[in-house]
Amino acid sequence: MAEESCPVALSELCLAQVCLSLDSLCSTHPDGSLRLSWAPLLPQEMADQLLHKMAAQGTLNDRTVGIFRSCEQLRLRRACVRSSPLSAEAFRLALCPHRLQELDASGVPGGLTGAHILSGLASNPECRASLQRLTLSRFQLGWTSLEMEEEQVGFSSLQGLRTLNLANTDLTDPFLEDICTLPQLEVLDISSTPVTELSALLGCRLTLRSLTAHGLRQLDMSPARVISILSQLHALRHLDLSDDRFASAPPSAENDEGGEGDEAVRLLLEGGSGILPALVSLDVSGRKKVTEGAVTAFVEGRRGLLFLGLLATGAGSCDVLSGKDNLKVTGEANEKQICESLRRYRERECFTREALVHLYQLTNDMYDQTRPDILKLVLGGMQSYSESLHVQLVASACVFNLTNQDMAVGMPHPLLSAVVHQVLEAMRSFPSHQQLQKNCLLVLCSDTILQDVPFDRFEAAKLVMNWLSGHVDRTLQRMAVAVISILVAKLSTEQTTQLGADIFIMKQLLGIVQQKAMAGVVDSTLKFALSALWNLTDETPTASRHFIQCQGLELYEEVLETYSSESSIQQKVLGLLNNIAEVEELQADMMQEDLLEHVVTLLQGPQVEVGVSYFAGGILAHLTSRQDAWTLDQGLRQTILEQLHAAILTWALPEREMVSYRSFRPFFSLLQTSQPAGVQLWAVWAMRLVCTQNGVQYCHMLQVEGAVEFLKILSSDLDTHSNVRGMAESILGMVERHQTTSSPLRTQTEKGHHGSS
Repeated sequence: MAEESCPVALSELCLAQVCLSLDSLCSTHPDGSLRLSWAPLLPQEMADQLLHKMAAQGTLNDRTVGIFRSCEQLRLRRACVRSSPLSAEAFRLALCPHRLQELDASGVPGGLTGAHILSGLASNPECRASLQRLTLSRFQLGWTSLEMEEEQVGFSSLQGLRTLNLANTDLTDPFLEDICTLPQLEVLDISSTPVTELSALLGCRLTLRSLTAHGLRQLDMSPARVISILSQLHALRHLDLSDDRFASAPPSAENDEGGEGDEAVRLLLEGGSGILPALVSLDVSGRKKVTEGAVTAFVEGRRGLLFLGLLATGAGSCDVLSGKDNLKVTGEANEKQICESLRRYRERECFTREALVHLYQLTNDMYDQTRPDILKLVLGGMQSYSESLHVQLVASACVFNLTNQDMAVGMPHPLLSAVVHQVLEAMRSFPSHQQLQKNCLLVLCSDTILQDVPFDRFEAAKLVMNWLSGHVDRTLQRMAVAVISILVAKLSTEQTTQLGADIFIMKQLLGIVQQKAMAGVVDSTLKFALSALWNLTDETPTASRHFIQCQGLELYEEVLETYSSESSIQQKVLGLLNNIAEVEELQADMMQEDLLEHVVTLLQGPQVEVGVSYFAGGILAHLTSRQDAWTLDQGLRQTILEQLHAAILTWALPEREMVSYRSFRPFFSLLQTSQPAGVQLWAVWAMRLVCTQNGVQYCHMLQVEGAVEFLKILSSDLDTHSNVRGMAESILGMVERHQTTSSPLRTQTEKGHHGSS
């Protein structure tokens, strides 16, 4: 089974719930930190996972990290506090008492420094020997913070260290010398640090197996001297001398590491098999002096080579690479190299962007190929660099190519859900970048994504509406309105109410309708806009009021006249007016004789479809149901009621689904025994319609909401008109048959929307 299709592990769900429930599970100590009120002795791996989960979710801080002061219940071995705001004191009290084997404190903000971490870890004799892996990348080491200490603690105090990552820190030459005295050091990353000399590496020449040293901008050594030092590292198997600033300006006289580094790489590649003959991994991506001939010679001289980084070198097309099945290569020559680049360079933004650019060109020709493996790699890049416009721009274009048309159908929904979440984040982060917004909109405009994939549709609707306000491109306008129409139809009543509370959205959609109506065109943009407005006003009085305030009623009267022969347009217009008529406080606005007389003409006729007649009848039923609120001539009301009753008896049930309802509650006032027969008849005809077409959903809804009781009262009341009684009894029969055939375990109904799109 594909990874994306697997359910979330129970342990993951439990840990996530613990993170959300810390306040209720803990007591607060006088210093403000938390302690678990009660906890079993958790397996050590579970304690590690809890800490990691808290860091990943952003809930780890001075207050919450206090739960790990209980070393008896929560025993840490592999601690991750990446990017978590911790003070030196909280770190010392909560983490340093544990017998840690690994610690990742990358990118921790605030006052905690590398010096504090070293001092804290060294204060625990067990940690001095047990800690094997330490990651402090993107960190201020801050040695000056310990100047007042009697004894300054160095990395060499952690005698058990085997792996040390200090990339993007303020590491200096003296501390590199200290590091290289570690007796078991095997893996070292000093990338993007201000070190000027590498001679200290000779101190660990017998143990160092992996060296990552890209971006050493202040290195003050000749290329030949660099290669001389590296060639003496007899245990070295993995070497990274790549340059991920290849796209920046040429090196200046003050900063010539790029050119010097390129020359050092050239010397390494062309130096023959006598230089580092045991290398199994070399990364020179981004370097400018890499030739196909040098690569060929290097590969042929090292039969044990397993990885070669050649992205942005132009040398990835060497023939020698295609014949090596066990050799993994990053580059841009083919799909395999591009995907390997995306896998390897998750923490190298420039390389990620470069790989995505080439992937975009590749995916332009991927027709009808479902590739969740590639989409997952693109998602990883988007997640790693959510604040990078360049990455989001090209990644969103790749996402569109990989999910366009039917290509999304075979994608795992959890993967698509994560992708859509990231697309919405990009829309939110870069609201003024037109091309990025366009890319994201194109991704959303997918039937599979809009209909089947779980994501925050409410947030998506707001983002698309905001985008629509500043753009008039017809093609994109059509897509945006289509997306909004589908999204609004899938919102809950509460979400629709919240969205409808923004009068700006109403103005935008009505503006599109007016624009189309003035031109007299019938296109999908107009239909989608009308559908969106219909769903937006469904059981949402606030949105309905905004419709009236924005002169929507006057506009819709014009639309009814302009599109008198377009049933699909008329049905959507009347559907919305039906929603307005349900709101008692707005019924007075609809008491317009010309409007009502026009609606009456749509009740029946050879040229009028039943869908149009149905919604016309709904408007009239609601407006005539309150005699005390009727402000027009009473004779007109009586005439309308008679024509409504007669028309309903001529309606044939449509074959296709015409309408769906969230609730029958708006009908309750129409089913009162005191109502005119025409009003009651429209309500029971509507109920019979949806129960006939979807009995499982609507018969259950009738029971749950108490509508069955209204029907029973109508059926037994001697004054009920025979037509009404007959339909009420028919519906009750459907409900009874549904009760005998449905499962007793069914307890929940799917909620439809009042108003079809």
